[in-house]
Amino acid sequence: MLERIRIVMVETTHPGNIGAAARAMKTMGLTDLCLVRPASFPDAEASARASGAADLLEAAQVCDSLDDALADAQLVVGTSARQRRIPWPCVTARQLAQQCGQEPGTVAVLFGRESSGLTNEELERCHLHVSIPTNQEYGVLNVAAAIQIVCYELRMTALGEDTGVRPSREMAHRMPQPDWAWDEPPATGQDMERFFEHLERVMTGTGFLDPANPEQVRRRLRRLFLRARPDRMEINMLRGVLTSIEKSRPRNDEK
Repeated sequence: MLERIRIVMVETTHPGNIGAAARAMKTMGLTDLCLVRPASFPDAEASARASGAADLLEAAQVCDSLDDALADAQLVVGTSARQRRIPWPCVTARQLAQQCGQEPGTVAVLFGRESSGLTNEELERCHLHVSIPTNQEYGVLNVAAAIQIVCYELRMTALGEDTGVRPSREMAHRMPQPDWAWDEPPATGQDMERFFEHLERVMTGTGFLDPANPEQVRRRLRRLFLRARPDRMEINMLRGVLTSIEKSRPRNDEK
């Protein structure tokens, strides 16, 4: 299970946090670290803070875009300290670990900037949000500390699997998951982004989507399809429907 988990750090400012995150991951048995546009990496401070986890830093994937980091992920989870105006399915770190125990493919867990976290647009890329219930009077949690908490819960669930105790399915009613015998693999992050681009293009072309005020519709449709967890065949069918709509509409020169 732990081999399927990717920790993604987005635009990390302080290289020491990258090193501390690598150390947190290695102590819990995770190895897949991905850095999206880090301010400074490689960096001596990152290596110093890694303290025995230099191999994770050396193997870390550095990406220019979030698209690259999520291209093959079949479940994308974003960390968030608060709910947005349009609520998203949100779980605790423990519930997330239980969810990951049911996943057959790559799970990407996103951690944002030290000062501002993940943007709304980045959080909209996620099937789930995970929140750590901190002290209401002081809820400031260092990004490496947050990674340590999530990795700990993931390891506890993995150890439960090893001893024959299956993870809880308490989240199944909120986020239906493909069974291990499902006939098609879940759509990847890249599959979903291409579908959303296609959907927006068709909605704009038909006049359903107002280009001057698209956010409410776009955000709610993203939530709908990410919650549904379509597989690759289903996404291909949906894109086929969109293509048929495009072909059925008369071109400007035919009007």
